[in-house]
Amino acid sequence: MMKTGFRFISALILLSAISSSVIAQIDPVATGCKEADDIARMERLGHERITERGGATQASANFDVKYYRCEWEVNPAIRYITGKVTVYYLMTAASSSVSLDLMNGLIVDSVKQRSNALSILHTSNLLQVNFPASVNAGVMDSISIYYRGIPPNTGFGSFVLSTHAGIPVMWTLSEPYGSRDWWPCKNGLDDKADSIDIFITNPVAYKAASNGLLQSETLTAGGTKRTAWWKHRYPITSYLVCFAVTNYTVFNNSVQLGAVTLPMQTYCYPESVNSFQTNTPMVLNALQLFHNLFGEYPFIKEKYGHVQFSWGGGMEHQTASFIVNAGEGLMAHELAHQWFGDKITCGSWEDIWLNEGFATHLTSIYMEAKYPSTILNNRRNEINSITSQPGGSVWVNDTNSVGRIFDGRLSYTKGSHLLYMLRWIMGDSAFFKAMRDYLTDPLLSFGYAKTSDLKRHLEKHAGKDLSYFFNPWFKGQGYPSYRVEWTPLGSSYVKIKMSQTTSHNSVPFFELPVALRFQNTAQQKTIVVDNKFNGEIFIRSLGFTPDTVFIDPEYWLISKNNTSQKNSITDGPQNVVQVFPNPVGNQFYVWLRNFTSPMASVSLYNGLGQMVFSKNLALQSGSEFFEVPSGHLASGIYYLHVRTNNGIHVTRKVLR
Repeated sequence: MMKTGFRFISALILLSAISSSVIAQIDPVATGCKEADDIARMERLGHERITERGGATQASANFDVKYYRCEWEVNPAIRYITGKVTVYYLMTAASSSVSLDLMNGLIVDSVKQRSNALSILHTSNLLQVNFPASVNAGVMDSISIYYRGIPPNTGFGSFVLSTHAGIPVMWTLSEPYGSRDWWPCKNGLDDKADSIDIFITNPVAYKAASNGLLQSETLTAGGTKRTAWWKHRYPITSYLVCFAVTNYTVFNNSVQLGAVTLPMQTYCYPESVNSFQTNTPMVLNALQLFHNLFGEYPFIKEKYGHVQFSWGGGMEHQTASFIVNAGEGLMAHELAHQWFGDKITCGSWEDIWLNEGFATHLTSIYMEAKYPSTILNNRRNEINSITSQPGGSVWVNDTNSVGRIFDGRLSYTKGSHLLYMLRWIMGDSAFFKAMRDYLTDPLLSFGYAKTSDLKRHLEKHAGKDLSYFFNPWFKGQGYPSYRVEWTPLGSSYVKIKMSQTTSHNSVPFFELPVALRFQNTAQQKTIVVDNKFNGEIFIRSLGFTPDTVFIDPEYWLISKNNTSQKNSITDGPQNVVQVFPNPVGNQFYVWLRNFTSPMASVSLYNGLGQMVFSKNLALQSGSEFFEVPSGHLASGIYYLHVRTNNGIHVTRKVLR
């Protein structure tokens, strides 16, 4: 198993990208942990405001959205929106109506189809649009919805008015179901529009930012208003559609991603220009790193962008991440979502870790590559957070619970560390190949995925069934505590007994490969034991006599309260010859103990008296342990002769 491959890959990619001009940072370990907590808290609160009014989408499943043309007029100083949303759709089942999600507090003036007004029913936060007659499956058509009103505000809101430096600012933040607060759409995790156009009209003093590429800004109403046209030609789920309006300062950068020069566009508050301009090179470096590790930046034909807002974290709006400040960890996290969350979106809130666990892990990949001295502290801190409580699964078993979906310890941090463990099991080469296949799978790419989809790709590259991992680690709760009992055997070998207890009764045993680093004052060696059951015994060659063992020294595994015990061999009778195991496989072991002779000659004879193995060895303090290869020998009875100054000792052994 390759454990150093990640450092090589990351260093190779990132060292060429990170220039010495990047500003000095405060402690990246402490900063990263705090920002991760802020992100989790923000998204937990964002979901809470929706759950309070019932979150599940009610839009009908009889049509497939192909395109939204969104025309909105707003003033960041006034909580009000006037809109026209044209929905182009394909009927997937014959019906005389379609229904979209839209909060009752918004007034629908009319719904038109080719200038013909359609009858509607707007109740229970559902807009039902009725056609004059039943429409057959396979028919492509469109409707335009004209509406206005004050988007609902339940504390945190998905449609927010605030100020910065005394200037009004308005932004949207819709995850997971908040889009219906301010525009008619399909709010579920089952239908992405193939593309969108967004037109935002606002007072001329302000600029509007949104998804995709800015096509134009035109003045209207005698020069008192400005209309920005944003075009996005990639599939997008409703909660990732966004806009923000204030007196933004706009500046542009670019980054080379293979043969493509990708624009990077920043909309920030005037008072924040210096910090954003100084820190933007960090996200450009992260773009190169993620592009090389996980495949092409998903929206390579358009841009990546930052839009400043005044929330306490960030939100990964497609091609236009909203961030409160240009914090390094925050920028990396929201960028990572462009692959994991935007290109492929979790297909159920039960699987939110496919968004948040991955974004957290990619942030760690970036931080570890840039700050290699923090690797062990980062991983140890992550494990300490996960194991601060004995239970909790990555799988969200209650999607009605706000805290459960956006639980920072489970959906973010434990989800991230599951990826560490999968990399440990598979090796980095196979893991990253599986990730690239997952992201380019035509059944998933620019669509939705569940954990079973990820598992399928991991198994393909691991070459084995990974149910033994996902069942306890994704669905199960808790973690193991290891006890390692070890006994030096002769001058080079060690006998290891692996035992574990688990923190939660949902999992009786965690099957994992475990790294053990044995050392003395002069030497050290790390071995990996593939621990499949409690009390399992291993014998390994070290080449020296250790005095200490460290369990999982690089913190790949989620575990806590690990202990080790060195067992000493008490003096027994003299001239002891032990041969094991039984039955014999590809090799067996011989342990010579308590001989007074300094030398021994060992020979193995088959039943015909033919010698098939011989070895001369020095006895240290009258003892030694060694291995006899036997995989090539035929089944039958064999005799082991040990000759020393004390005489000849013969042991009978059956090989089968």
